[in-house]
Amino acid sequence: MPEFRVLPAGDTALVVEFGDQIDRRLSTWVLALARRLDEARLNGVVETVPTYRSLMVHYDPLVLPADALEAKIVELMRGLHATGETVRHWRLPACYDPQLAPDLDEVAARTSHSPAQVVELHSTTPYYVYMIGFLPGLAYLGDLPAELSLPRRSTPRLKVPAGSVAIATTMTSIYPIDHPGGWHLIGRSPVSLWERQPVVRTLLAPGDKVTFMPVSLREYEELIAKAAAGTLSVEPVEEAVGVAA
Repeated sequence: MPEFRVLPAGDTALVVEFGDQIDRRLSTWVLALARRLDEARLNGVVETVPTYRSLMVHYDPLVLPADALEAKIVELMRGLHATGETVRHWRLPACYDPQLAPDLDEVAARTSHSPAQVVELHSTTPYYVYMIGFLPGLAYLGDLPAELSLPRRSTPRLKVPAGSVAIATTMTSIYPIDHPGGWHLIGRSPVSLWERQPVVRTLLAPGDKVTFMPVSLREYEELIAKAAAGTLSVEPVEEAVGVAA
């Protein structure tokens, strides 16, 4: 069992904190506890929200007092152990054409690579979904190759188009909607990560695996047309891995 702390977060939430860094192993414990709490169906637990290294547990204090919830969390942690788990592996198309990648040349120059090398490094890396947040459906994907690690832009853009593939520090992501942003834009994906119709849904979830598949500008335009018509379908492949559960 890993070391952890249970901390209050206001009067309707507890935070279960694992370590102090972004680490896949810690993330597996976070997700394992989230699953165990969901399976326990505790009366009074409203929602669990996984982050890089902690799990926020929202609860109703009139139904489940904080001390009782903390005791249950400690009990569930004692039962966690390493076991095999099936994860979803998404292969998402991405176009790295200069027309859709305004920062690709700059990223290449600052990292002492050619644009083609940046694309190869970015697209051949399997990424791990640490958490969903900031924007609806926005997935924080780690771990970006160290050769491509750059701080955020000094001047954020006022509008980043939905679908933009971006990198910053040790992370990469896809903007799910048009939004201001300060990450480096190196491509664009036609796949929608967040939809409101017919029901609200996010494509990716913490613990998923993502690989980007380079497509040409022509292929991207064909795919974006399918997305607009509602006929673009992307399905994950299930893979068995060893994680904490």
